[in-house]
Amino acid sequence: MALAATVLAISSSSTALAVELVAFREEAKAGTIVVMTGERRLYYTLGSGQALRYPVGVGRSGRQWSGAVVIAGKHIAPNWAPPAEIKRDRPGVPDIIEGGSPANPMGAAALTLSGGSYAIHGTNAPKSIGGFVSYGCIRMFNADIVDLFDRVAVGTPVVVMR
Repeated sequence: MALAATVLAISSSSTALAVELVAFREEAKAGTIVVMTGERRLYYTLGSGQALRYPVGVGRSGRQWSGAVVIAGKHIAPNWAPPAEIKRDRPGVPDIIEGGSPANPMGAAALTLSGGSYAIHGTNAPKSIGGFVSYGCIRMFNADIVDLFDRVAVGTPVVVMR
């Protein structure tokens, strides 16, 4: 309940869930997150040929990646420190943007991924969902990241496919 209140406080423009229960034929153990960047969809596998499907924003041209990682951390309303690449491209970006700020690109929650500086996170720019928009992170509507956040644990497998 407190997490839902945080989402409402952070962004009232993206509070409706966009998740759907769908048939899923890919080979993935139940409880795995599968991101299909070409589709701009994230699947949380349930087993028995089903998954929850969420719309996402993914890396723009030249910033996409693929591979297998795990969720390394779970964070509510995280602060954001832009990576060096973003600071280079946008030198006016502050060194830290506090969690809960409308300027914070992490939105309501973040699931950090092992092996790098990427995350699956909410967004305060809901119009970016469905596009090739990020530096490699996977963006979700705030309500959707909260829903996924509650379903997964640190160590959950994540497979990103182009």
